[in-house]
Amino acid sequence: MGFAPSKMQLKSDAFSQDGLIPSKFTGEGADVSPALSWIDPPPNTKAFAIICHDPDAPLVTGVGTYGFVHWVLYNIPGNVTNLEEGTPKYTSGKNDFGKSAYNGPMPPNGHGLHSYYFWVLALKESVELEAGLTQWQLLAKIEPHLIGMNRLVGRYKRD
Repeated sequence: MGFAPSKMQLKSDAFSQDGLIPSKFTGEGADVSPALSWIDPPPNTKAFAIICHDPDAPLVTGVGTYGFVHWVLYNIPGNVTNLEEGTPKYTSGKNDFGKSAYNGPMPPNGHGLHSYYFWVLALKESVELEAGLTQWQLLAKIEPHLIGMNRLVGRYKRD
């Protein structure tokens, strides 16, 4: 994927940058997606996508992917700058649980603290994409349209 640095900032009322993710937003709690908001998207942004990925998960595949994907959401219009908690809106991709939904952090017992990267990706064109794309399929399709991205990192470990 190409580089797309930007001044865009992603935030959540649920946790701060590098802060602990409350259990409500994990597989041990209500397992709902946290509210997210972003500011300063690149000029002329026409669409957004959201990804939540755990690069600390001990999973490497034969096709060059790594970590564990918890959420893939896309076809978000360019005039949207926030998602409410547990949002049912927009198009869901397939996570590594095999579901088209948000499934929150749930590292293996005793595996320690994991980092969860919530990414917002800004696109210069609104590309209507079919439901059920994996993170890697989504990235391949939107890469030519990517004009900005940034992340919010939260942390979680099971007791």
